Amino acid sequence: MELSEIEKLFSSKGGAFIVSPFLLQQKLAKIKAFVFDWDGVFNSGTKGVGHTSGFSEPDAMGTNLLRFSHWLLFGSLPTVAIITGEANESAISLAMREHFTCIHTKSKNKIESFSYFLTENKLHAQEVAFVFDDVLDLGMAKLCGLKIQIHRNASPILNDFIRKETLADYITFNEGGHHAIREVCELIIGIRGNYSETVTNRLEFSAKYQTYLNSRQQVETTLYVASEIKKPDQN
Repeated sequence: MELSEIEKLFSSKGGAFIVSPFLLQQKLAKIKAFVFDWDGVFNSGTKGVGHTSGFSEPDAMGTNLLRFSHWLLFGSLPTVAIITGEANESAISLAMREHFTCIHTKSKNKIESFSYFLTENKLHAQEVAFVFDDVLDLGMAKLCGLKIQIHRNASPILNDFIRKETLADYITFNEGGHHAIREVCELIIGIRGNYSETVTNRLEFSAKYQTYLNSRQQVETTLYVASEIKKPDQN
């Protein structure tokens, strides 16, 4: 699918390209890692006593296809992480089940957690794509090579601020809890140009997909709790 077709398809649904699909493609060429916020991204962010914010299987499949697409293009798995302000059981469960590289929980200062993440994985900020939704994510988003905001109708002024400050490269048409992550993953795979190859190999459970899956399953997910990480100046 041509970039112009992708732009038309996603724009017709309400997606907002803050930068052109061509520039998104250039940015993606440098991306080695995908980092996701949790609340308001994989879900609506609704919480209460005894209620944990969850995720959808279409979104989980999206992250798998995203990683397979990357593997097909580069021959290696991307680094994948969740950085969240809470210790959410569903987030930990998904990260472990899907064999993400790591998950950072109780991260009240996401820039600090992000810095640790970069050091641990030998990455530069410009090599990271970050998917986020709210104010506490903006400091980190500003540093990343690719930044995608999950849209929320209730935040028109914030949405306008993010556009004016170019703190997002693309803003989704779906909200958190309505398969916004699947939208993001399909957009990235489409712009990278191997959507048909990715899906065809998956539906056929091809030898390529099995090799990828075996590599993915070997990843041991690391759980970090921000308050337990020692700072560089600590003994």
